[in-house]
Amino acid sequence: MDQTLVFDLDLINKYDYAGPRYTSYPTAPQFHDGFADSDYRAAAQRSNESGQPLSLYFHIPFCDTICFYCACNKIATKDRGLNAPYLQRLYKEIEMQGQLYDNSRKVDQLHWGGGTPTFLSLEQMQELMRVTGEHFQLADDNSGEYSIEIDPREATAETVRVLSEAGFNRMSLGVQDFDEKVQKAVNRIQTEEETFAVLDAAKANGFRSVSIDLIYGLPFQSVDSFARTLDRVLEVGPDRLSVFNYAHLPQMFKPQRRINEAELPQPEVKLEILKMTIDHLTDAGYIYVGMDHFARPDDELAIAQREGSLYRNFQGYSTHSDCDLVAMGVTSISMVGNTYSQNVRDLESYYERLDAGKLPVLRGIELSQDDLIRRDVITQLICNFTLPFERIDQAWGISCTDYFTEELARMEPMIDDGLLEKHANGLVVLPRGRLLIRNICMAFDKYLPPLSQQKNFSRVI
Repeated sequence: MDQTLVFDLDLINKYDYAGPRYTSYPTAPQFHDGFADSDYRAAAQRSNESGQPLSLYFHIPFCDTICFYCACNKIATKDRGLNAPYLQRLYKEIEMQGQLYDNSRKVDQLHWGGGTPTFLSLEQMQELMRVTGEHFQLADDNSGEYSIEIDPREATAETVRVLSEAGFNRMSLGVQDFDEKVQKAVNRIQTEEETFAVLDAAKANGFRSVSIDLIYGLPFQSVDSFARTLDRVLEVGPDRLSVFNYAHLPQMFKPQRRINEAELPQPEVKLEILKMTIDHLTDAGYIYVGMDHFARPDDELAIAQREGSLYRNFQGYSTHSDCDLVAMGVTSISMVGNTYSQNVRDLESYYERLDAGKLPVLRGIELSQDDLIRRDVITQLICNFTLPFERIDQAWGISCTDYFTEELARMEPMIDDGLLEKHANGLVVLPRGRLLIRNICMAFDKYLPPLSQQKNFSRVI
């Protein structure tokens, strides 16, 4: 398939409105508190009939310092003593979750996120992996996709060695920007030396993939300053890059209130930074996989996309579409069978429920047949930039052209604008439509409110 990307400023200006990122469908606003512990248990038991492998996610919420741009669920603290009581409850949740799933189901994917997973001590990280292995069947041959988010300020070469021995083979490094003025404005002081020391250690310890995270749209950024950061990153040649658009939503995320809006780049400058980034990475040989992600052509994500098998969930893009996602820790979101469920959001509630022998499920949703069909459609589009009608028809016993008559009609202006093409056998997103894939997916979202009410979503670009 054609994996090129076209930056069309006129189209971007026309379609740059707010909308979901579709890490799930239905999206989180549709989750409700009528979905309880018992509903999750029933879904887990049903899922054992499939025999599918598992994907495990662990949320470590603590951060030593707070980055002002951050929209993650985290707790800023200097108190490392908070780790022990949190891990005590996390181990209890691991035990309870492990009892729900057949031990024959291998863990193909495992991910630690946060917060800052490396806020834990080396001994605590080793213990967490050991406890996980007592209750789930972890891979012992490096065949799994086991990844961890790393703050280079919280890691050393010894940290990386321990993580490798524990079974991790992929990592993502938070960088955001190397410019000192930008770093001070967002309260994230991080040198190139400490960042690349971790990357070098990953290569030395056999990590199969290293991704670097950057953010554009932060205070004081310019095209030239961000280009300098990109150049330094490209010199070390990461396997993947995630270049996120900073969404300034201070009404939702308190740390962002400490960012001076007057210091943010103007919208036209942000677009210039984005175009420069695309040009830089394309010239360096990277492929735009989608939704802020770039990868080398020989990376497994780029290959999966060419083969039409790329997948996306709460952990990002993946090659493992056949896993039930079991998420543990405060605020984490599971995707098991035809359900989503989210854990409670605060430590007190998390501790209380587990101490009472209850799973800490706060809310969730059981998907209808229509939800499942639309999720499949959106996944195909956002991952593989195609919608093969025949595949959807056969999978769900429908006729796409009849089932989505209204949706396809709403897409005619996008077709006229050159975002995509409609053929007898399906839809194909064109190079100039790839940056606007969220807009295309939104046409199939039956829950989406009118544009004027989409204030809690980030803008597409």
